[in-house]
Amino acid sequence: MLLLEVLIEHATFSLDRPFSYAYHGPKKVEAGYRVLVDFNHRQSVAYVLNVTETDKAVAVLEEEKGFSIHEILDVIDEEKLLNPELMQLAEEISNAYFSPRIGVLQTMLPPSMKPKLSSLKAPKIAYDCYVELVDASEQDLTDHQIEWMRLLVREKRILKKDFKSPSILKILLSKERVKLAYDEKQRLVLPTFLEQAPKKLTEDQQNAVDAIWNSKEAVYLLEGVTGSGKTEVYLSLSEKVLAAGKTVLMLVPEIALTPIMVEYFIRRFHGRVAILHSELTPAEKYDEYRRIARGECQVVVGARSAIFAPLDNIGLLVLDEEHVESYKQDTSPTYHARDIAIMRGKHFGAKVVLGSATPSLESRARAMKGVYHYLALPHRINEQEMPETTIVDLLNPRNLDRESVMFSLLLRERIKATLTKGEQVVLLVNRRGYAPYISCRSCGHVFKCPNCAIALTYHREDGMLKCHHCDHVEMMPDKCPECGSKYLSKQGFGTEKIEEEAHRLFPGVRTLRLDSDTTKVRNRISQTLDAFRNHEADMLIGTQMIAKGHDFPNVTLVGIVLADIGLTLPSYRSAERTFQLITQAVGRAGRGDKKGIAVIQTYMPTHYAVTLGAKQDYEAFFTKEMGMRKIQQYPPYTYLVSLTLSGHDEEAVVTTIYSLAEQLSKQLEGKATILGPTAPYIAVIAGIHRRVILVKYKKASDISEAITTAIDVLSGKSQIKLMVNVDPYDF
Repeated sequence: MLLLEVLIEHATFSLDRPFSYAYHGPKKVEAGYRVLVDFNHRQSVAYVLNVTETDKAVAVLEEEKGFSIHEILDVIDEEKLLNPELMQLAEEISNAYFSPRIGVLQTMLPPSMKPKLSSLKAPKIAYDCYVELVDASEQDLTDHQIEWMRLLVREKRILKKDFKSPSILKILLSKERVKLAYDEKQRLVLPTFLEQAPKKLTEDQQNAVDAIWNSKEAVYLLEGVTGSGKTEVYLSLSEKVLAAGKTVLMLVPEIALTPIMVEYFIRRFHGRVAILHSELTPAEKYDEYRRIARGECQVVVGARSAIFAPLDNIGLLVLDEEHVESYKQDTSPTYHARDIAIMRGKHFGAKVVLGSATPSLESRARAMKGVYHYLALPHRINEQEMPETTIVDLLNPRNLDRESVMFSLLLRERIKATLTKGEQVVLLVNRRGYAPYISCRSCGHVFKCPNCAIALTYHREDGMLKCHHCDHVEMMPDKCPECGSKYLSKQGFGTEKIEEEAHRLFPGVRTLRLDSDTTKVRNRISQTLDAFRNHEADMLIGTQMIAKGHDFPNVTLVGIVLADIGLTLPSYRSAERTFQLITQAVGRAGRGDKKGIAVIQTYMPTHYAVTLGAKQDYEAFFTKEMGMRKIQQYPPYTYLVSLTLSGHDEEAVVTTIYSLAEQLSKQLEGKATILGPTAPYIAVIAGIHRRVILVKYKKASDISEAITTAIDVLSGKSQIKLMVNVDPYDF
């Protein structure tokens, strides 16, 4: 008999321990397999941690251990899901991020392979069935049968679905003249591009490549101004790594950036590239994951989750636009792809390259301390000029007129001149929808989400009011529910309204819009970007997803319609986010051989994030912001962990979190600073009340025991959930 120690699929702290099951069956089962079990009278999937063979009877084992041992229902897998390196990584992540181990495994694996009951219904291997020739003899065959046989002689094999006569096929199979063969089907067809020879590197690029390749250090921060050619550095390094017989993992922060990076790598490394990101179907993910695991490709390009790609012998890991917050997962395990890349790099002795024009303050501070090797690309390719930028003060009435409250006089003038020359425009407003909130002019009533108590956003495209924090939607009403007035006012603006305004001000302008509403349709991102790159539109309007990494040679004007949206949010990162967004957006202009122009509209024209973003002056911003962080003792001067309690019963949540804060204050006195409890910026989401405690600390070892104790204490409270977020971006 085999005794299995397994993790049950439910990712809760109270169940984060091995459970014992017996197995008497004939199937092979090892650590790393999934099995089907009966857990608490319900079928569940479990992940096998350990297998031991024993001669003892179940009854004897039950008496020794003091609990019942049931037989598993079935073995699901025929091979291990994860290689030893990824198994070790899962353990590291679980410990570092205070996450249940099964939750880490579910995060690492594609839908069809997750240790979860739903995975059993997810797509599995698909096959193409072929008819293959076995014996070309025509003896005892009819004319029609001979016709098909001679076709097979010529073709060697044909798809079964193309064999149009099932009766003839049945006879040929019975006479053993043909056989059926099955080939695994690849459901993802990568685009084909003409192969491209390596470009000649600039002196700055060559110096960066040489420094990374020849250095013994592990982690490199490559800071390059927008348009400086960081991608070519990644490609050149990849070429060296592949020539050395190793593999490459290339991450981009947004799905919107993946298609162009895939194109760059396919052109250079034809037939050796796989992709992994959330826009793939579960079937496509399954096929790509298995293709990578089988060693059929040496380069993986993808977004955050691709950090877990089952590559072996990794020689290079790259995070492009390393500052972008989408590399940080905000659900358990709350990992950052940068930290996982460093973990994997350490295991393989690989080089980790973090690239950005506006590095996160944490990464730049580590580079200044020598923790990361610092490299710079200070010039644009071909010495292109940086865009000429102008800040427009929206509080100054001379900058606006009655024609438009959204487009200043200067922005309209610059757009008109750009369109007249046949050049393209990018307009950024980091807010989707038509109007951020709807109010009644008569009584002042604001339409709010019934679940989250925040204003609903009006989306004109489908005539709906939507909550951007839960799934609530409702029809746009024609009158106020409080007073019955029909005078409803649409306040503020988002991408939809900016697009409408552009058409009103510039009749005949061809526009494309890119935000999370337009990209719900699969492949819409790449289609939109390709259309704009091919000049099928004059103007691209979008949220922050259009600000990073894109290369549009014919874009000479970037307009930031409202630069200070992010500055109004209660976050210690608001200035950093705003500076990065402005700098990255401005960098989309003038990347070809024409000079770029940027117009930055703002109600805060003197704020340092705006003025320094307009100047693309990272050094000055870094110095200023580090001074602010030091005063406030926020990262990178301290580390943070947030503990969020949530539940339907607000009173229970509040009572419990005050008790937890008192407990932590006693345990961590002199070791850490406890902030809160407090209500987060959005205190209720989908009817769930939330309260937060923030812990500031210098060393992880000082707080780990206290956090673990808190997890143990709260794991027994089924009505209240605890979320531990290490290095939170928001709280």
